[in-house]
Amino acid sequence: MPELPEVEVVRRGLERWVSGRVVAHAEVLHPRAIRRHLPGAEEFASRLKGRTVGSAERRGKYLWLPLDGSDAILAHLGMSGQLLVVEPDSAPERHLRIRIAFADGGPDLRFVDQRTFGHVLVTPMAHSVGRPVPEPITHIAADPFEEHFDEDLFARRLRARQTEVKRALLDQSLISGVGNIYADEALWRARLHGTRATGALTGPKISELLGAAREVMTAALAEGGTSFDSLYVNVNGESGYFDRSLAVYGRRDEPCRRCGAPIVRESFMNRSSYSCPRCQPRPRKVRA
Repeated sequence: MPELPEVEVVRRGLERWVSGRVVAHAEVLHPRAIRRHLPGAEEFASRLKGRTVGSAERRGKYLWLPLDGSDAILAHLGMSGQLLVVEPDSAPERHLRIRIAFADGGPDLRFVDQRTFGHVLVTPMAHSVGRPVPEPITHIAADPFEEHFDEDLFARRLRARQTEVKRALLDQSLISGVGNIYADEALWRARLHGTRATGALTGPKISELLGAAREVMTAALAEGGTSFDSLYVNVNGESGYFDRSLAVYGRRDEPCRRCGAPIVRESFMNRSSYSCPRCQPRPRKVRA
């Protein structure tokens, strides 16, 4: 699933190619793509017609395009969703789900989703954590790049969770935008094993972990994000290249880039965790 850097790459593309344009019409080609837009496809299209698109925005893994008035087009890419900018006369993509055409006759905005886990809807705006956001995501925490992200509050809430640190990093109500890949990479940089108890972390260690998360996601953004297959692409259909710079994720049995020890893979919440057994030793079990 795309994480914060990949979604930010898409947001920047939308800002360049879509913001400021007027919607001519919209077409829903698969009802599952708008399953969270409860009034249905016809109402979805009518809500968009004639509306002017504002500046593209993002919180964590969610993207939205504000519309004139008080609505927004909210999108979550899910496992395989793609927002593509495509010339109007281009052939329909195999898994095309939504097509939005513009009054200027320029490129369409198309939502393509092979696995149909992503979704798009038109929704009113509300207020959350210092800024307006679409109503359905008011419960999502600020991400670590937002102006209103409160590090002290994050540290207090993290320690209060009484869980493992990797589980906490993936909790989008605590901090948004960090997924499995960048959680593993940030933990490696901070020399923490994912099973370390959040209540045992010191303030300086939490700051180090936050800094590591920002660093690795900034580096990924500079390379267009991480692409392990053709499902994640930017708005022009291009893949990112940060997978070549990953320190631990997906590198089972390969040498740690810091100490040379073989990277280990462990099962985690129906997924995988990768870590260095020497740089990130598992916490000792405390006897009862």
